Amino acid sequence: MNTEPITALSLQRSVISVPPLARAADESLCREENAKIVRHLEAGGVSTLLYGGNAILYHLAPSEYPALLAMLAEIAGPDSLVIPSVGAAFGMMMDQAAMLQEHDFPTAMILPQPGVATSAGVATGVRRFVDRYGKPAVLYIKFDGYIDPADVQRLVDDGLVSFIKYATVRAETANDDYLRQLVERVDPQRIVSGIGEQPAITHLRDFGLAGFTSGCVCVAPRLSMNMLQAIQAGNFEEAERIRQIFSPLENLRNSIQPIRVLHAAVELAGIAVTGPVTPLLSAVDEADHPAIREAAKQLLEQDAAVKA
Repeated sequence: MNTEPITALSLQRSVISVPPLARAADESLCREENAKIVRHLEAGGVSTLLYGGNAILYHLAPSEYPALLAMLAEIAGPDSLVIPSVGAAFGMMMDQAAMLQEHDFPTAMILPQPGVATSAGVATGVRRFVDRYGKPAVLYIKFDGYIDPADVQRLVDDGLVSFIKYATVRAETANDDYLRQLVERVDPQRIVSGIGEQPAITHLRDFGLAGFTSGCVCVAPRLSMNMLQAIQAGNFEEAERIRQIFSPLENLRNSIQPIRVLHAAVELAGIAVTGPVTPLLSAVDEADHPAIREAAKQLLEQDAAVKA
């Protein structure tokens, strides 16, 4: 596992995969199936793995966290950067900080807490977590009102943020006043687009962000890496061509529910058995399986063609 501090180069080197978390039939963590997902990503050139929303860590039992951290450290290849998440509750993230100190992960992402949070409160929570953990954290901005750009700037200036995952969905990606304010205050090379391939071209080209996260990269790592490299090379026509290949599965994720569809897609594509979905979420309806299977398998086939 790569334990070096995260830099702008780290964020540019690889698409940041956000994998699902595979569980056995009894809902315990399944090392073998999670390792299959990691090997699939690594074989496709992906070297960064961020375990957060798609892994449903929002609902992880605190007692299960040490086993999760140990498993993630063990199944990652020597060059892979692995980032676990903490929270979203303040008390939970503070207890998890002590557990993280038993491992060499270079950072951890703080899951956003909707509803019962204020900007000043989030900033204080980040400071207290980082103080206890002893390493900078990934700040995850997922919705408006979560944290003001001025508070983000102070956290970054004080060395408390390794990078920012920006994932607020807009009707028009280019029309984003919050992101424009943010990149005026914070080096955009410290920020990654956090909503998959669909807005990545605009975020990287027009706002100067360093890279992007993806869930569908878990099905098609080579294609996603090729898209990142095309954007970096300024070949936006090729990047758009690849982006369209991801659209069928992404459209299903958007129309049903992103986490649940990805969890099913990885299994229906034959990559790994992801198993049951953790409550308070639930598995997608069986009636949706044929469409998800077709989209996932077609995406996997196109990814295999890249290798050939």
